[in-house]
Amino acid sequence: MSSNWHGVYPAAITHFHADCSLDLESTLKHIDAMLDAGIHGLIMLGTVGENCSLEYAEKLEVLKATVEHVGGRVPVLSGVAEYTTQLACRFAADAQDCGVDGLMVLPAMVYKSDPRETIAHFREVAGASDLPIMVYNNPVSYGVDISPEMFRDLGDEPKLTTIKESSEDVRRVTDIKNVCGDRYDIFCGVDDLALESVLLGAVGWVSGLVNAFPAENAALWHLATSGQWEEARSIYRWYTPLLHLDTDVKLVQYIKLAVAECGLGSELTRPPRLTLVGEERERVTKIIRDALETRPTLPQLAKV
Repeated sequence: MSSNWHGVYPAAITHFHADCSLDLESTLKHIDAMLDAGIHGLIMLGTVGENCSLEYAEKLEVLKATVEHVGGRVPVLSGVAEYTTQLACRFAADAQDCGVDGLMVLPAMVYKSDPRETIAHFREVAGASDLPIMVYNNPVSYGVDISPEMFRDLGDEPKLTTIKESSEDVRRVTDIKNVCGDRYDIFCGVDDLALESVLLGAVGWVSGLVNAFPAENAALWHLATSGQWEEARSIYRWYTPLLHLDTDVKLVQYIKLAVAECGLGSELTRPPRLTLVGEERERVTKIIRDALETRPTLPQLAKV
């Protein structure tokens, strides 16, 4: 199976009203802003989309609205982050019924599975739908590490086409290539390792800060993948203080604050995540506003 995914894929935020109910209108308006900037695909219901804070029916509501609104302009993937393998299989099938183009599958939440259990989980979820799958490896956040050798063992499952590599060890890109060859497409899953990952062979970037700075993400990707390294480094150095926000435990609050500061939506999150206050808010706001004041002029070609 071939998925042919590449480029910048926002881990899109989910917008809420003041009472924490879903704000689908704002969610779709925000998606349009990112599409206009030149992103290449969308991942709904990832970590930044607050997957585990939504009710099951709400998740399907988000997917249906997004698929209808995007209308095939770019691929739409859904995160699959459930507590049990059985529930993940059920959601994979329901997401397919919503019309998504693929799945981004995480290990089962909370329980830290061992390698045998992890492999069994991904095999079962792969069998629950006809969709291609991006395997999300994030041992830092979820406590389960899918090693290059485990990916080799999963190589006979054709629906597993892509790896979102978020171990925060950029050497993994090369290790996966050395163990698995070109069996999988690799996406960078850590914002402040994007340029390094492209150099090592990543074909895509699942990004959080793209929600606030979509044009800069698209420009950086274009420059890097067209070999314009000096120009790419210049944008990357400006961008990196912002990209570091993606690696904090409060990345959702930080990214949503950046979205609000950029005029692209609200910073509201669902509890237990709370709006930032005090010194922390001042520190993060300063990083965002400093970046806005020094925003680079983007090459015209990079916006295409």
